[in-house]
Amino acid sequence: MGDSEKSYSEIIEQGAEKLKQENLFSDTFASVVLEDIGACQHVVRTLLDRDDIEIMSVKSQYRLLNATSKDTILDAFAQDSTGRLINIEIQRRDTVDHARRIRYYGSMIDKSVLDKGAFYDELPDVYIIYISEKDLLNVGAAVYPVKKTLGESGIPYDDGNHVIFANAAVDDGSDKAKLLKYFYTADPYDMSQGPLSERVHFLKCEKGGHDEVCKVAEELYEQGKEQGQLETTKAMAMSMHEDGVTVDLIAKYANVSVELVRKWLGLSVA
Repeated sequence: MGDSEKSYSEIIEQGAEKLKQENLFSDTFASVVLEDIGACQHVVRTLLDRDDIEIMSVKSQYRLLNATSKDTILDAFAQDSTGRLINIEIQRRDTVDHARRIRYYGSMIDKSVLDKGAFYDELPDVYIIYISEKDLLNVGAAVYPVKKTLGESGIPYDDGNHVIFANAAVDDGSDKAKLLKYFYTADPYDMSQGPLSERVHFLKCEKGGHDEVCKVAEELYEQGKEQGQLETTKAMAMSMHEDGVTVDLIAKYANVSVELVRKWLGLSVA
């Protein structure tokens, strides 16, 4: 039975059940889990070895807009009681330049929080916790921070930007490694990870959690439909361009911006 033969509620229910089967290396499911303050705080405290961190707010799938380059979507973006900003990124693939990706994320976060005319010392400390299945940089540790020093002196260079790599491939028996192993299972009946386990159990086993997952499944479905419609419009625009229709007319008939049409056609954007 295809999607067209199913009711809307059946499609959403199927999507919700599929989402509930995911582990915490699914950035979608992880984002739903980590938008809970208690769950997010447990992960941050464990991986940073900081029991004093108090998370005040969390935004999941948080989009940082950039007018001149690509937008950035953060899996989980939190702020603690001291104003520190913490970005938790879930990375399953190992086919990207992770160091430069993290550099870009950090620059986008800085740009989003520093008002025009503000002084640089007003920039808050930013922590980017990069969690992966594999030991991406082959260090041989479950968790390793990036340390910056001045040459061979060992003197720390502190620019307020802190990067921590964490992975589930290395098991050193630590609490950090146990947490990262839990990312693999996301077992709703394993309550070893405190608030994180409680959140996973709620989403996978309780009615209120199921309703919450259904809302996410509905959002994903609608986004997929919208993306499909946009791809159809793009194909139409390219076909019209081949037939000699002007960019302005294409934009008018497709009900999109001229800038978007020019981008689709590989033309310079004025």
